[in-house]
Amino acid sequence: MRIATSLLISLFAFPLALVACGDDKTDEGENEPFDTLQECYDDHHSGDESLPVLQAIVVCCLEHPIDGERPSCGTSQSECVGHVDLALDNSVTTSDIDAACANYISQM
Repeated sequence: MRIATSLLISLFAFPLALVACGDDKTDEGENEPFDTLQECYDDHHSGDESLPVLQAIVVCCLEHPIDGERPSCGTSQSECVGHVDLALDNSVTTSDIDAACANYISQM
């Protein structure tokens, strides 16, 4: 009887242990994937967070998979500038892009 009881308890306890010890998704929002850099930028700059332009770009380039890539803005300053300039609308200035890419490269 003790074996049967132990087996029954383990059948219920094991799935609960797996759930409890599973992947912690507390940072799920930080790693949310986006199809485009513009979508990510809009979410972080214009959304609830209202991050400054530079910070929004860096967060998107470093922390979020963009079209399946993370980090998503290249491996050099010039590659980043070219990518971000093409990916974001004209409201973001070239000087902001340069500064954000310099920050991105330094944090990689």
